[in-house]
Amino acid sequence: MPRPPDPSVEADVVAAFRAQVRAMTDGDTDTLDDLLAEDFTLTHITGYVQSKADWLAQMRAGQFDYHSVEEKSVTVDINGDEARLVGRFITDATVYGTRANWRLQLTMGYVLQNDTWTAHRSLATTW
Repeated sequence: MPRPPDPSVEADVVAAFRAQVRAMTDGDTDTLDDLLAEDFTLTHITGYVQSKADWLAQMRAGQFDYHSVEEKSVTVDINGDEARLVGRFITDATVYGTRANWRLQLTMGYVLQNDTWTAHRSLATTW
């Protein structure tokens, strides 16, 4: 029989994600660099797959400016040392000079490394 989900583990994954969101809205690319795996990729709603280094460089250059992120829902599935977080958000951001409220669903992949949940990938779609 499968074990029931551990709420404390789920809470740790959500906390890791919320730390990422705080860093994004603070424009804190140094913290984002620490929170995200070296091989992290972000797949945008256009389908473009962007490396961590490129995304952070564009944030530093002001091409991605996250003003606020309103969380609407978050679910977490844990499978051993891997986790999948799916959340829906209203993201107020300026992207390449255009400011809008984006209805984004993010599907995040996490791996537990040294007792820390680290994001390895993010897939953004609209909802």
